[in-house]
Amino acid sequence: MENAEVFWNANLEELKKGYIDENEHYVCLLCSKKIEKGIIYQEEGIFYEAEKYMKLHIESIHESVFDYLIQLDKKLTGLTEHQNHLLRLFYLGKSDADIQKETGIGSASTIRNHRFVLKEKERQAKLYLVLMELLKEKDQHAPSFLPLHKSAKMVDERYNITEDEREKSLKKYFPEGMNGPLKKFPLKEKQKLVVLREIVKRFDPNKIYQEKEINEVLTSIYDDYVILRRYLIEYGFIDRKPDGSQYWLKE
Repeated sequence: MENAEVFWNANLEELKKGYIDENEHYVCLLCSKKIEKGIIYQEEGIFYEAEKYMKLHIESIHESVFDYLIQLDKKLTGLTEHQNHLLRLFYLGKSDADIQKETGIGSASTIRNHRFVLKEKERQAKLYLVLMELLKEKDQHAPSFLPLHKSAKMVDERYNITEDEREKSLKKYFPEGMNGPLKKFPLKEKQKLVVLREIVKRFDPNKIYQEKEINEVLTSIYDDYVILRRYLIEYGFIDRKPDGSQYWLKE
């Protein structure tokens, strides 16, 4: 889950690119893939230097940064479903007249009005970012909150967790340390989230797990592996095939 913190701490330009320059690597903000600098990479007979290869990775795996971000939960983007749909159409380069025909919304002038509203939202977002940056310089009492994982579901007050709360919960539920077993599964939603965030670290983000394999990992953590598996899916940490035969970490 360290990638969540890297993602949310990235600046605007880094988010637009979809990757960051980190010491000896370029790191994809969308899936954590690392591309080592100083190496020439080959893809379909073409050779790429590291940064160009990272751009190719984003294009081939994620389509684009826009495509990845627009699919995030509306609680993270702040977009309504209607705004989300319009942005997708705008990104495809469609004209107002084409969008009006496709969506059946009012007239072309109605679409222009939607563009104006989105532009206003952009202006508001810029001012809000500046205000928050200025606030950081003065607010001496702001607690450190845990970053949201990008595949988070049902984002509400249960995600209002400070670093201090996290530390206390982990000591309570993992008394033998982070690599040890879970003492018991919490009843409170906040504490469930803290525990699940820790459990998911034991999985390889690049691996597809068979049902038996994921059950073995979870059983080593807690006897009731079924409840762990259910909440990992419910909170958006892992996904699976409809028949439950394969599982993987969500990006």
